[in-house]
Amino acid sequence: MEQKIEFICEWRTGKYTIMELCRSFEISRPTAYKIIHRFEKMGYDGLLGKSRIPKSHPNETDQQVINGILELKEKHRLWGAKKIRKLLFNDFSADIIPSVVTVHNILKKNGLVSPQKRLRRVKPIHPIFDPKECNEVWSADYKGKFLMGNKKYCHPLTIADSKSRFVFTAKGHYKENLQSAKTEFTRVFRKYGLPKQIHTDNGSPFGSVAAIQRFTRLSYWFIELGIMPVFSDPAHPEQNGRHERMHRDLKASCAKPSAYDLKAQQRRLNRFVKEYNHVRPHEALAMETPASVHSFSTRPFPEKTPNFDYDPEMRVLKVTKNGSMRWGAYNWVYLSASLQGKYVGALEMGNGIWRVFYRNVFLGYFNENELRTKEKSVRLETNLV
Repeated sequence: MEQKIEFICEWRTGKYTIMELCRSFEISRPTAYKIIHRFEKMGYDGLLGKSRIPKSHPNETDQQVINGILELKEKHRLWGAKKIRKLLFNDFSADIIPSVVTVHNILKKNGLVSPQKRLRRVKPIHPIFDPKECNEVWSADYKGKFLMGNKKYCHPLTIADSKSRFVFTAKGHYKENLQSAKTEFTRVFRKYGLPKQIHTDNGSPFGSVAAIQRFTRLSYWFIELGIMPVFSDPAHPEQNGRHERMHRDLKASCAKPSAYDLKAQQRRLNRFVKEYNHVRPHEALAMETPASVHSFSTRPFPEKTPNFDYDPEMRVLKVTKNGSMRWGAYNWVYLSASLQGKYVGALEMGNGIWRVFYRNVFLGYFNENELRTKEKSVRLETNLV
């Protein structure tokens, strides 16, 4: 810019010819005449460099599509370019919808992309249960509690299908207890049917690390319904990563900020479930929604607990109030307080070793010889020593 101004100043003195000025400033004659023409037309402002960006482009995104992208982002602030682009197909023809990169650039240009923290690269962890069909495995958990406006805690219980990611419920409770969980599971079972397995962590009321096979009263109710309870390893929530990922979206949508009371909070949870199932595209489902992939279970919920007949070769015993079963006249085998009042079956393996079942689910072993020699009660073991 300084050289252009100096060139004009020298030219305006009239002391030098164009050839002499071109030789002095080492420019061509066309460039010299171009600078002079811009100065005569626009003054010194004409000497500023002009942008080389074309005013129009044959592949430029249609303004209506850009407006649609911005409107969808305004409505779904937590969604990225992939999900926003998927929804564009509902309103525009496929030939004018831009790529994911272009959608991202449009959002970034309008200040709608938040910078993400660089995460440390870690070895990928895969879920320990990878179902091949819907209703093979459901996952359930209490999402971490959060404080509402009335200074009371909300504990959302979430239940989802592990294959389709379909969320059956996100029910807010004041406490994480058996009665609250069982009531909501009953409602979901009546509406959607029964799965083959339910995958949870080891927290109350789902599991207990100290209990035999980690089963709780809720676990034994599942077994009575023909559902097998399965658990993540202790302190490894990443083994149910797809459910934890859903919890992250739920927290961002419903708990930041939270509502004033549980009734208002439940409305937010219901809106999240509806959007998550029917509107939000899911990358693991090839950008389809969970509702479009999920199918109802063909196993209906029995209003009355089905009876179970043990094998005739088994010895059937009742678990007392202290969680033990009487063995002989004086000896006791401790199982679990969660089994009190229920009947278990013991099957002899030989050499005094017995296997104990609740219905068709194996619980553990005990050694009859140890009872006879030591004349004391023993605890059921999950492994033979």
